[in-house]
Amino acid sequence: MSKLAFVFPGQGSQQVGMLADAEAQLAPIFQRASEVLGYDLWNLVQQGPEEKLNQTEFTQPALLTASVGLWYLAEQQGANPDVVAGHSLGEYSALVAAKVLSFEDAVGLVQQRGRFMQSAVPLGEGSMAAILGLEDDQVVAICAAEAGEQVISAANFNSPGQIVVAGNVAALARVIDACKAAGAKRAMQLAVSAPFHCALMQPAADQMAEILANVPFQPPQIKIIQNVSAEYPASVDEIRENLVSQMSNAVLWTGTVRKMRAGDISHVVECGPGKVLSGLNRRIDKSIESENISSLESLAGVVEGFQ
Repeated sequence: MSKLAFVFPGQGSQQVGMLADAEAQLAPIFQRASEVLGYDLWNLVQQGPEEKLNQTEFTQPALLTASVGLWYLAEQQGANPDVVAGHSLGEYSALVAAKVLSFEDAVGLVQQRGRFMQSAVPLGEGSMAAILGLEDDQVVAICAAEAGEQVISAANFNSPGQIVVAGNVAALARVIDACKAAGAKRAMQLAVSAPFHCALMQPAADQMAEILANVPFQPPQIKIIQNVSAEYPASVDEIRENLVSQMSNAVLWTGTVRKMRAGDISHVVECGPGKVLSGLNRRIDKSIESENISSLESLAGVVEGFQ
């Protein structure tokens, strides 16, 4: 029997004006987030400025609230997935959907997470690059060969032939050149403010560990696959530990989707702004039926399907 998964996007899916068609339906959840954050989140999402929305400490609560808001609407209309997962930040949305974290706790956590990640590495010292068209092990080997005394490693295994690397800017430049020489279709630096998911994020991970230790976690009511292992966690303590590890280790998205497929998941709904994960999911396994909920209109179409 085919099964359903809901997945939640990470940073990069935000844009000013997202979800404008759902203002009435999402006003309550954005109000709840604003009370935690201490500023008007809906106003920032609708009016910008874009530079501010794209700063990590503002991006993370905005995407979490947008994704969870759409999830609540889907849940009210009968969405009942067998599995949830999220890409990087999106894992927090998945944990709210699975009732592991309260929404308010998650909003406060991702605001702090954004601050810690931004401050872990001085601006301009670290970055990320997308590498297209090489095998995973080729990219891993190139990073190892070019690191020298610096940090550079695979940060996101997004789909076969699409890897993101992160680390010190000089090492990143060397890896980009080496990947091009090895035949990459594209190797380009990304417009991000910090080198996420690599060893340079260890100070942020340490800070996050202290905060997570004091937040209540409940056993998941929906099975969840976590980024850092591409496995189902065995306990609440493991979920917490994986959230810490996730900050300085790679996001195993290809492995996550393959784990779902191995468990008879054939229908995956991306719940949140954009369609980034839907595209990746199709590249990972063409047999997966992918849909996305990023507006009221798309919600209506998807809901019809599972009713």
